[in-house]
Amino acid sequence: MALIEILVEFKKGVADPEGDNARKTLEALGFEGIKDVRFAKTFLVEVDAGPAEAKKAGKEMCEKFFANPVIQKCTVTVR
Repeated sequence: MALIEILVEFKKGVADPEGDNARKTLEALGFEGIKDVRFAKTFLVEVDAGPAEAKKAGKEMCEKFFANPVIQKCTVTVR
């Protein structure tokens, strides 16, 4: 049994309105020194596989389902 952690975030240069809104809100709440906030999604997928198979499956899940490769990037970690 393996747990695949898939982090999906926008590539650099792609507008991130949710991150921008969070930064503005944090500043309005009095937090100082915030340079940037980026929005990301994390998916946790349990699979019945070994670590190498799970990593391969996670990358394939990213390519086929979780991310738009034009504007997003995925990071796959197996726990």
